[in-house]
Parts: sequence; structure tokens; C-alpha cells
Amino acid sequence: MSRAVSPSAKRPYGVALVTEILGIARSTYYDQKAARDNPSPTPPKKRGPKTKLDDAALVVEIRTVLGESMFTGEGHRKAWARLRTKGIRTSQKRVLRLMRENGLLAPPRARRVLGPRTHDGTITTERPDQMWGTDATATYTFTEGYVTVFAAVDHCTSECVGIHAAKRGSRFEALEPIRQAVRSRYGSYAEGVVHGLQVRHDHGSQYMSDAFQRELTWLGAESSPAFVRAPEGNGVAERFFRTLKEQFLWVHTFRTVEELRLALLEWIKVYNEQWLVARHGYRSPAQVRRDLATVALVA
Repeated sequence: MSRAVSPSAKRPYGVALVTEILGIARSTYYDQKAARDNPSPTPPKKRGPKTKLDDAALVVEIRTVLGESMFTGEGHRKAWARLRTKGIRTSQKRVLRLMRENGLLAPPRARRVLGPRTHDGTITTERPDQMWGTDATATYTFTEGYVTVFAAVDHCTSECVGIHAAKRGSRFEALEPIRQAVRSRYGSYAEGVVHGLQVRHDHGSQYMSDAFQRELTWLGAESSPAFVRAPEGNGVAERFFRTLKEQFLWVHTFRTVEELRLALLEWIKVYNEQWLVARHGYRSPAQVRRDLATVALVA
């Protein structure tokens, strides 16, 4: 029709006029014309540069890094980061696609519907040892039943700076992770030694007790309770405890609280050196502290 000659204008109608009257795009016309002229076109190839590993080989590498990891349930981003450590360069989207197609993704967690949040802002710090978050959870031992696990976590690096397990979750046991952290970070445990440090905690009876609060004051630390019914205010410690449960407490069993306590002290060494933190560019907590220390020396 586009080649037909107009009786009045004495010239062909043209593709532009015909497609406009019919209400179709010119690209559609040319695409159908090309398909008619070339009925068996060459199938399209993958765009972009050629990759060193095809999908099958990359799946093998993904399975390898997931198997070598000390942790369970890691997602596609950490698998991608571990591949980069091995010198295998690829995209996060490709790793996600392959892990999804091969059933390698961890089961999704059920999403909770939260109400209005009292906390609005950031709780992380720019430097280590500005704020430590502390919290507690319970676990089970075969001979002593339920016991309490306390921990303290740095809000800058996400390091576990102290951890403890006790049969009775008292206010005195809650102080043990803080004592460990003070001795390791400041070299001594004395009055005023941690002047300027803030300790974030919830409104649990152990943390609001006179004994806990007085010892923080004696050390020179400032008590920083989270808002009531706003666990995100203590989110750094809460996030650490999720990892602790998923990677340690829910996958290992212990007979006594002492066996658990010693195992926790060994596990946090692995966590601090090997756990990858997304907000720190997939570096471990200990590596973040070392990098910040190097920057401070250069400055």
C-alpha cells in the first residue's frame, strides 16, 4: 500500500503516511518486513562481553564458596562477595539468577507488619568504641536446661566485643560482656577508663538495675537506653543475635553452660574475622577496625 500512487498527488503514499493512518509504529512495519524478507534469522546472542565462566561452571563455583563458608544460609550478595575474593568477577544479578534457578537461595523469612517506629535516624557510629550495644537471649543445654547468653557489640564495626553465658541471667552476669570489652579495648578495668563511651541497651530488668547503672557510671560510660517498644533502637545488638542464633545456637548443642560459654568465646573469633558485613562493603568486623585504625594513623 505504501507503494501505491495517489490519484491526486501522482506520487506514492509512503510508509510514514500509511502507518500513521493505520495507527501502527513504523518500527513494527520494518520489523515485520524484515521477518518476511528473512524468514530464518540468526538467533540473537548474549549481549555484552564474553564471560570466562559459563552458567554451569559458575554454579559449580557458587556451590564451592557456599560449602567452604563457615556460615549457613548466606544469600546471593555474600556468595558474590566471596567469588570476588577468589578472583571470579561477575554481577550480583547473575549470581542471584543462578542461585534461584538451582535452589541455592536460603528460605525467605516471614515478614512482620510493624507499627509506627519511635526511632527515626541512625544508631551506627563513625568510629569504634563510641557506642556498644548489649542484649541477651536464652538457649538450652542438656544437663542444665535453659541458660542466658549475654553479648556486647560495637555500633561502628559490628564486632562482638564481649560474650558470656550463665545459668542465671542476673544483673551481675549482664555486666560480664562489658567487662570483657573494657579489658580488651582499654587494657584495664578501672574507674573512668572508658570516659565518653555510650552503652545502648533495652529496658530489661538487668540493664535498668542500680548495680548495672552504677557500674557504667563508675567506668565513665553513659547509659543509652533504647525507646520503649522500639527494638530497632538497639538494632546493632539485635542483628548480631539473629546471626548468633542462625549460625551457632540453633545448629549446635551443648551439655553444660560452661561448655557453651567456652564455645561462644571461640565462635566470636570466627565471627569477627570471617563474617561479612554488607554495610561495610562485605568486609569482616575485625577488618573494618584494622582499616579504620590505618586511616587514623595516616591522618
